[in-house]
Amino acid sequence: MVPGPFGLDPVLWAVLRLVIAVALAAGLVFNGALAQIYLERKIQAIIQDRTGPMHTGPYGLLQTFADAIKLLGKEDIRARLTDHWFFLAAPAIVFAPMLASYVVIPFAPGVMGADLNVGLLYLTTLGSMTVLGIVIAGWASNNKYSLIGGLRSAGQLISYEVPQIVSLVTVVLVVGSLSMTAIVGSQPGLQVNALIIPLAFVTYFIAGLAETNRVPFDLPEAESELVAGFLTEYSGMRWGLFFVAEYGEVTVVSSIIATLWFGGWHGPFTDVHPLLGPALGVLWFTLKTYFFVLVFMWIRATLPRFRIDQLMSFCWKFLIPVTLVNLLVTAILVLAFPTSLVPVAIANWILLFVFAASIPFLQRRRLVSLRARLAAREHAVA
Repeated sequence: MVPGPFGLDPVLWAVLRLVIAVALAAGLVFNGALAQIYLERKIQAIIQDRTGPMHTGPYGLLQTFADAIKLLGKEDIRARLTDHWFFLAAPAIVFAPMLASYVVIPFAPGVMGADLNVGLLYLTTLGSMTVLGIVIAGWASNNKYSLIGGLRSAGQLISYEVPQIVSLVTVVLVVGSLSMTAIVGSQPGLQVNALIIPLAFVTYFIAGLAETNRVPFDLPEAESELVAGFLTEYSGMRWGLFFVAEYGEVTVVSSIIATLWFGGWHGPFTDVHPLLGPALGVLWFTLKTYFFVLVFMWIRATLPRFRIDQLMSFCWKFLIPVTLVNLLVTAILVLAFPTSLVPVAIANWILLFVFAASIPFLQRRRLVSLRARLAAREHAVA
């Protein structure tokens, strides 16, 4: 066996690497959730011309810690007619796959839980388990609003998994590997996949918004329609665990985007020293990840929520056909030009331009149809 850095025993180095990766994952999830809640409240306040949290700690920095302590101290209330064991297990079923996703995400060279040669397949499998926990939470709550929220989530997540996975397959076609480390290694310097297959990045990002129940796809927990949906009967830290898992999922999706399309840990000076290089790699990876976390927050403060029919129509009638066409074109060009990615990049940029230009056209067409239906209804009433 090859010895680890500084002559460490290979087994000891493997254990140490796993501990470091788990510590990084836990830090990103728990501390990251507190930081993201504070950031989101402040960013939305700035966009909406407010101040946001200001009174607990300097500039409100301790507000999220106070909220976490409050949730931990609240009484764990459970309605009498809920299904006891499923009701209690649902938050853990949602949280566990999110945390397990960090096993294969490479933070830096040699800093990851396990370098699986099917790491991307592992991630897609775990992503499919979240819907199970949400549906169980809705059903076990014995509440019609919770049940509708869970069923909406099942339809939404299963639907948007299709374009999400097809976008990931496009990356695999270009790179030729399911290994997360190999995908990062294929993007040295400015040769990032975001410049080669930008349409796959855009479609994955949109599907990622839906998979994490973020605006404009947050129908499963719509307060205005479903009284918070599948969360209605939860209180205290069980309620908080759902939100920690949601923010953790946002971080996972942002980490996958940074890894697959923006070079992961690659950045200036990451190869200068065997110890300084990995530390800088973690820094660059974290900065890229949190850039997309901030984009998620920006979108939440900008876009209105879809109706459920708009949400499903957009996926099945528009997003899935676009991703399938992109996959087909990419596969043909990879086979036709095995030594160059330039044709793939040109075709993807053309498809991205068509995709962006068609959205306003389809929106105008939908509004014209809606106005015609409303006019016909008014005429019939008159």
